[in-house]
Amino acid sequence: MRITCFATSTPHRPIAELQLRHRLRARAEDRIRAARATGLRNLPLHRTAQNRIWLEIVQIALDLLAWMPMLARTGTARLWEPRRLRLRLFSAAAQLVTTGRRRILRLTQHWPWTGEITIALERLALLPSPG
Repeated sequence: MRITCFATSTPHRPIAELQLRHRLRARAEDRIRAARATGLRNLPLHRTAQNRIWLEIVQIALDLLAWMPMLARTGTARLWEPRRLRLRLFSAAAQLVTTGRRRILRLTQHWPWTGEITIALERLALLPSPG
């Protein structure tokens, strides 16, 4: 059994509403932590226009990180933070081969997370195409 307690100065609100507000705040803080790990910690370029482009790229990466657990990843991989994703999924050695007008992604067999990558790609392939 799990017992949780939090104190608030908000009067006359149902406990369920207060708990929902608290959870939403925690989710926002998780997104901020992921943004900092993805490249929002510093602006690496010198000009404002260049940094604006950098922020757009970070936003695209954050959108992909938010959608990946829902659409592609399963099990404990859904909880992985950006640093762990970079180590396990995004740095996998692979070869993109074009043959017979098809592109094939060949992953190394000895990589420990090849199964996670192939399951994610299969789940994405099952999604209906937009439009």
